[in-house]
Amino acid sequence: MFNLVVRGDRADIGIEDGVISTIGPDLRPGKQEIDARGLAILPGLIDIHLHFNEPGRTEWEGAHTGSRALAAGGGTLFFDMPLNSTPCTLNAAEFDRKVAALSAASITDFALWGGIVPGNCGELAGMAERGVVGFKAFLCNSGLEEFPRADDLTLYEAMKEAARLGLPVAVHAESEEITSRLTRRMMDQGRHDIRAFLESRPVIAEVEAISRAALIARETGCKLHIVHISSGRGLAAALEARARGTDISIETCPHYLLFTEDDLERIGAAAKCAPPLRSLAERDALLHALRREEVDVVASDHSPCPPELKQSDSFFEIWGGIAGVQFTLSALVDLGIEPARIAALTAGFGAKRFGIAGKGEIAEGYDADLTLIDLAAAQTVSAEILHQRHPISPYVGRSLRGVVRATIRRGEAIYRDGSITAETNGRLVRPIAQKGPHAPSRPHAQQLPA
Repeated sequence: MFNLVVRGDRADIGIEDGVISTIGPDLRPGKQEIDARGLAILPGLIDIHLHFNEPGRTEWEGAHTGSRALAAGGGTLFFDMPLNSTPCTLNAAEFDRKVAALSAASITDFALWGGIVPGNCGELAGMAERGVVGFKAFLCNSGLEEFPRADDLTLYEAMKEAARLGLPVAVHAESEEITSRLTRRMMDQGRHDIRAFLESRPVIAEVEAISRAALIARETGCKLHIVHISSGRGLAAALEARARGTDISIETCPHYLLFTEDDLERIGAAAKCAPPLRSLAERDALLHALRREEVDVVASDHSPCPPELKQSDSFFEIWGGIAGVQFTLSALVDLGIEPARIAALTAGFGAKRFGIAGKGEIAEGYDADLTLIDLAAAQTVSAEILHQRHPISPYVGRSLRGVVRATIRRGEAIYRDGSITAETNGRLVRPIAQKGPHAPSRPHAQQLPA
């Protein structure tokens, strides 16, 4: 008898000891059963880019609330960025401290990014030994004094070391030279409004930084990951770099696919982020590229803060981060993306690119990480359904098609029909060595039928 059987329209999934043991029609009974007929069964969402601020800034968002919001959105694994926890994850000791905090608080599995800042190149090997999935660098001001931006020499030397270690480098790609000087110009002119903020972070700042990071990555042989590309022209720059031989992966976020700069002016602080929301033309170009399968992965970049940091007479002083970890799947369903493509964007590619064994697919021998989603149902997002710490999100008031009914993490239903049902906590996931770009991390005998 299976520990759990998930009954589906095309096949049943038998689960034993947290692993998918059998996929086939009319499986024998399980100790527990979940009826998923009429629902889409997707691999558990892997959010490769978010900020749960654990430890040190849990009043912004900790893993206790953040992981529950992720589970409510179909997520079973997240990669936590090295900021905005305090101290940031810049060495092995802080890696260990963060693992202890997340292990005690998170109901989903988790992995960690390490950070790149001036002067810490010698710490990268220690973090690699601990099991980081890669290293993150800001090419512009991060907004936190404890995580200064990587200048070109810092990035070059860190990429050489990351290449030696076989790990990717993720970059926040905006030009410090352009953004900082335009910001100062706006403020000198007495402009502190939303439109001034948008003008201070033009698309060319993203395009230039992507091209520069790609050149350094190509020179050093480093695998490059561009986080939260916000524009069609930024994506084109990444594709051009790939054509020139850079090993580059391309990430965007649901808010860049759903919202525009007009929405920023309408919604205000809850929709502020960097890079900012773009024009309708840039948004549409990015969405068309996603439909052409030129985008590799969609992640939330969930970056919340307390309500007081979203209030200021100067829009430049408002914290720039969007809280949306609960709605990545719903956003993609609402945009009309096919389920198989959603699975690749939110699970399959991330697991392969970052060497996560046994996750990202529904296949025998893989962890039983599943999302059951009603593709036909819709919901209007309200503060009452949010599981995150603070009810601040640009999604509030928006109707989205695609409602997560259940989330299963290693065979345990951790979320069902609006309620958190987890009885155990998540655990640290480390990458394994890969034989080639995007190589599958574990062979399997059978997949869920399409």
